[in-house]
Amino acid sequence: MKKISWLIAPLAFAAPLIASAQNAGINMSIVRGYSSSIINIINNVFVPVIFAAAFLTFLWGVYKYLILGASEEKSREEGRNFVFWGVIGFVVILSVWGLVAVVGSTFNLTAGGTAPNFPTL
Repeated sequence: MKKISWLIAPLAFAAPLIASAQNAGINMSIVRGYSSSIINIINNVFVPVIFAAAFLTFLWGVYKYLILGASEEKSREEGRNFVFWGVIGFVVILSVWGLVAVVGSTFNLTAGGTAPNFPTL
């Protein structure tokens, strides 16, 4: 019983906030300002850096597979793994990027609710 009350007690106190039944003390313009700055940091800093790392991993795998290890099967296998993990990195980053856009537009946290810009260098 103690474990259940430990889990339910925070939800009971947060329920009016979650249901927006008690918003007298919350200034939504300040919340939108913070949320839009966090979303901008994610979209303009983290996504391009991680996307670049995934792209470099992919290129290193292609180089290792086609050029460096053209004659060795072990090196070709390592290159194949780098290409695989580079593609997985692309998928994860694009998924997180899309999730940030969906959450921002669902909760109306972005100005205008538009999709984020493509990462640029």
